[in-house]
Amino acid sequence: MEQLSGGRLNAALAKAVVKIHNEYVGRGPSRGHAFFRNNVVVVVMEETLTKAEHSLIASGSKDLVLRMRREFQRTMERDLVAVVEELTRCKVVAFMSDNHLSPDMAAEIFVLDRPLPGEPAERSEETASAAGGGG
Repeated sequence: MEQLSGGRLNAALAKAVVKIHNEYVGRGPSRGHAFFRNNVVVVVMEETLTKAEHSLIASGSKDLVLRMRREFQRTMERDLVAVVEELTRCKVVAFMSDNHLSPDMAAEIFVLDRPLPGEPAERSEETASAAGGGG
C-alpha cells in the first residue's frame, strides 16, 4: 500500500474514522474532516448524534448522552487506533475523544510516536514556549 500524505491522507483518515463510527453506532456522522500537524492527527465530525440521542437531550438527559458517547468511544478505540496506525504508518501513543452536543460535533485526536512524512521533526518555537521550553 502506498504511503499517503497531505490531502489524500486527510481524506483517508476522515473516511476511515467516519466508517468506524457508522459501524459501531449504526449511523455515521454527516461530515468529517481530518488534518495533521507534526505528530498530531485530528478528526472532526459533524451531526454525529442519533435520533434517540437527540430525544434524550430534548428531555434533559444531556449528561447521559455524553456518558454513552464516551462508552462508544472507549469501545471503538482499538479500531480507531488501528486504522490511524495503518494509514499513517506511525504508532499512536495517545488517543483522546470528546463530543459537543450543540452544535452536534465530535473530535478524535491521535498523538503519534513521530511526525508524519513531510512534517518537520523539530518543535516550533511556539510549541517549545507553550511546553515551558522557551523564554
